[in-house]
Amino acid sequence: MTLAENQMTPARRIPRSAAVLLGLMLVCLVSVRCRQAVAQDAGEVKDPSTQQQTQFAPGVVNVIPGDASPEETFDGPLTLKTFLSAHPELEWKAPTFENGAPHFDPRSRTLVEMAKQVVLRREIYCLEFSFKPLRQMYVDVPVGGGKLQRKLVWYMVYRVRYRGGDLRPAADEVGGSKLYQRLEEISYQSRRFFPLVTLKDHVSGQEYLDRIIPSAKNVIAAREQITAPLYNSVEITRQRIPLSTDESAPGVWGVLTWMDVNPNVDYLSLYVSGLTNAFQQDGEGEQAPYRRKALQLNFFRPGDAMNQTEDLIRFGMPSFDDPEEQAYVLDKYGMTDPLNYRWVFRSVK
Repeated sequence: MTLAENQMTPARRIPRSAAVLLGLMLVCLVSVRCRQAVAQDAGEVKDPSTQQQTQFAPGVVNVIPGDASPEETFDGPLTLKTFLSAHPELEWKAPTFENGAPHFDPRSRTLVEMAKQVVLRREIYCLEFSFKPLRQMYVDVPVGGGKLQRKLVWYMVYRVRYRGGDLRPAADEVGGSKLYQRLEEISYQSRRFFPLVTLKDHVSGQEYLDRIIPSAKNVIAAREQITAPLYNSVEITRQRIPLSTDESAPGVWGVLTWMDVNPNVDYLSLYVSGLTNAFQQDGEGEQAPYRRKALQLNFFRPGDAMNQTEDLIRFGMPSFDDPEEQAYVLDKYGMTDPLNYRWVFRSVK
């Protein structure tokens, strides 16, 4: 071996221990890639929203449990006026029937009489709603023509979880007929959330519908330290809210945003619809008033139009020692007692 060959040999030679270590690393990498590919083919990869955790200290997030009530599982007895008006031929009357009566069954068993005493039953669910404080921040918002405008955005970051325990009327067979005297609890693998959230100024009566502001979402997520995927009111409708009985379950996170809110607003509430399928209707037909169940969250903003981002928006209603002043505040919120939140039925506009 020449001197030149002897000097080149150490540069080309790899120690045996390093070669063995490198081989093990390659084997592990290939194994991990294979397991990931198999998991994807088998459908084992879960929704990222169920894999990433966003947790805060106690008291940072306000938790509102679901509220499914037994009386919401049925309506009636009521009269199906629209059906009866559309089918007058169903009426038992002469000369079709002698003496205006059916031949065999009593009048109470006719279709017309039964349509006057109808009980409509349904299954009711309600999601859990948790939220961080209602806040404000300035965001650059596109206004057209490739330009940006700095706007004050009101926002709220929230989490929804499906806890199960849906209520469903249960039937018992009695004398060949179904008798509904009890409810049963059931749960599904997941539910969906279709939010419709409005911010109401109780002084002026003006309401602001949640708006989609794409440029604000990432800025809000960074400020509120949300590490899980954060969805706006449209994106969250495509996400399944998985059944979670564990108190530490991550849930699915969303964000609500508003712009051009009255800077002088003091007494305000958020009305969150879509958490439950419960509703109320006076009678039936197109003219019957229809109201959806919504969660009313009350807030108080002791501030003014100056330096709005420095104002703290407090959850709940203000309390005053003066009875007249307290009565004024209760009247503005449309309540008889000072409550932080309540479930209400609101007309769909």
